[in-house]
Amino acid sequence: MIYDLSIPLSSAIPTYPGDPEIEIQAWRSLSNGDGANVSVLRFGAHTGTHVDAPAHFIEGAPRVGSLPLDVLIGDAEVIEVPSNFNSIDLSFVREHCTNESTRVLFKTRNSAFWKTSNAHFDKDYAYLELEAAKHLVEQGVRLVGIDYLSIEKFAQEGHPTHLALLSKAVIIVEGLNLSEVPPGKYELICLPLSISSGLGDGAPARVVVRTLDH
Repeated sequence: MIYDLSIPLSSAIPTYPGDPEIEIQAWRSLSNGDGANVSVLRFGAHTGTHVDAPAHFIEGAPRVGSLPLDVLIGDAEVIEVPSNFNSIDLSFVREHCTNESTRVLFKTRNSAFWKTSNAHFDKDYAYLELEAAKHLVEQGVRLVGIDYLSIEKFAQEGHPTHLALLSKAVIIVEGLNLSEVPPGKYELICLPLSISSGLGDGAPARVVVRTLDH
């Protein structure tokens, strides 16, 4: 079975405060007598379901177009975090993330946010704590995903959780919708747009998981 974890892009979904709003408009349209439908898309690199590259916070670090496909595709584990958890702390990670997990997707109460079709950004989302992020790095995790627009506490100064992961070449995937995905092991396919110009800080992605053959 295949689960699509991607957030459909529209002006009805939230963006991180300060990021560009989503604009999707018709450039040409058949209904106006044009020869084809052509849309104009305008949004930030960290819109909806997206990948953070090290260049997001580290000058001169690898850009999104150079991220290794063998990290973006492969076995992953969806780990469910209790709905009363406001953050994912070190003790939770130690208990639930084993050395076998090289790609971890955290399913938190955030996934319920995507069930409402409004552009309100909820600042009280569940996030990954710094010490938990460091532990994942020590365990050899290469990709970490979470089900809201940032893996870090809202407005955290210095972005330490991002830096703890990105400085060790751990790819961050944000804006997942895991509401329909049971916890367990899957094959992850995460393909960010291949963008060769600009700052290379990140890109929207189509992200799916599929059940493993037994």
